[in-house]
Amino acid sequence: MLKRFFGDDYDEEDYYEEDETPVTSNSDTSRDTKVMSLVGKNKGQTVEKKIMIFEPRVFSDVKQIARRLLAGEATLVNFQRMDDDSAHRVVDFLSGVVFAVDGEIRRVGETIFLCTSSSFTIEGDLSGFGQSKNSFN
Repeated sequence: MLKRFFGDDYDEEDYYEEDETPVTSNSDTSRDTKVMSLVGKNKGQTVEKKIMIFEPRVFSDVKQIARRLLAGEATLVNFQRMDDDSAHRVVDFLSGVVFAVDGEIRRVGETIFLCTSSSFTIEGDLSGFGQSKNSFN
């Protein structure tokens, strides 16, 4: 009875997985998005990690950034083109996404934040960016 309530009333024997083709949309790409590839060697294998660069203008741009973080990529976000209140909302949202992927978010400039997933490690610290004039710290 509980299985039917939660929509879990199918037989496991009849269940099969379909190969889904990834759907790409034009909304994932924007003219303000840039890709940097970091190529490193790991025991003879080439490992490629991407850092996506974003300059969001409105809060809805955060979806693209969150998708990249959930995909295991790092993002560099420049809030120069956003007002402080919207930028604060985006930083709050990205903090939740970064927490969900066991990553880190760090301010690296006056209006620039680096967000990483768990596959990246941020080392070092930049002085002078702990206290800022902007309210979205």
